[in-house]
Amino acid sequence: MSDKICPDGKPIRTDSPAQPGPTEQAEDEATVQLAAEELSVTKEKQVTGRVRVSTVTREHEELVDQDLLSERVEIETVPVGRQIDTMPVVREEGDTTVIPVVEEVVVVERRLMLKEEVRIRRVRTTERHEERVTVRRQEAVVTRYPAEPHDAATSPPADVEGKQPKEK
Repeated sequence: MSDKICPDGKPIRTDSPAQPGPTEQAEDEATVQLAAEELSVTKEKQVTGRVRVSTVTREHEELVDQDLLSERVEIETVPVGRQIDTMPVVREEGDTTVIPVVEEVVVVERRLMLKEEVRIRRVRTTERHEERVTVRRQEAVVTRYPAEPHDAATSPPADVEGKQPKEK
């Protein structure tokens, strides 16, 4: 076993003069660490392309088939001509509203005479109605523009009217 001193002042021990092991050094060699590398990682944004989204409105005709409900009134005047004692009230008879019309008749004494009734009846009808109408639909159109190597910091291409598209 022999002891030697390295240039940095540390002793080097060897147990046998044969082949040096991984922790041992040969008699004429000395190891000195001169520099070490360190790793630094950063990220950069890189434009790989641009996209423009616009909408297109398309029109097509469509057949609309719906039931339409309408309501009308029929007015019928029914002469009655009988004497009554009190004023009758407006009443409902099914779909018909009955409105009494009275008049006073001068006799030696006064009496209420039911002269006539006005009958109002609601009549509902349903009919099939077809009509051609124009229906509009919007679609999104996406246009992709590849990135140019020198285009990383410049603005996107101008649209048809020469205006710059809005970027989000």
